[in-house]
Amino acid sequence: MNTPVSSHIVQAGAEQRLHDHIMQLPPVPTPLGAYVEVVQTGNLLFLSGMLPVAGGKPAYLGRLGAELTVEDGRKAAAIACLNVLSAARGHLGSLDKVSRVVRLGVSIATDGDFREHPYVADAASEILGHVFGEEKLSTRIVLGVASLPLGMPIELEVIFEVTP
Repeated sequence: MNTPVSSHIVQAGAEQRLHDHIMQLPPVPTPLGAYVEVVQTGNLLFLSGMLPVAGGKPAYLGRLGAELTVEDGRKAAAIACLNVLSAARGHLGSLDKVSRVVRLGVSIATDGDFREHPYVADAASEILGHVFGEEKLSTRIVLGVASLPLGMPIELEVIFEVTP
């Protein structure tokens, strides 16, 4: 007797996608001030402003369009996004518990003439899309600012919807 083949395809979870894209997460970041990195209320997970910190030190310092290039900004956004993922996994135990990326806020320290904010922010959005799937991409706000904490060029704020 032949068993019908299911047309339902099981999609890879966030942890498998992370592995498939060969993304190594850094250690869970520690606050650089009097705050916590992650707060969960109900099914929402709020992540504090994540910076491009690697090994406990700023990976980039300066403003885009002045001391730093667009590519530097994209690399800084990617580092900050990996810190987001590390903090979320540290709190949840697994990124598979993220059911949706609700909001991504990207603040970029720039000189007054910089105009490529969306392209820089896309570096973080692309990582989130690779890990959680394009169908779970978030709303996004991108702001150019005069300065950010400790002179870093990028700060990400993320809200995830999570399952118990």
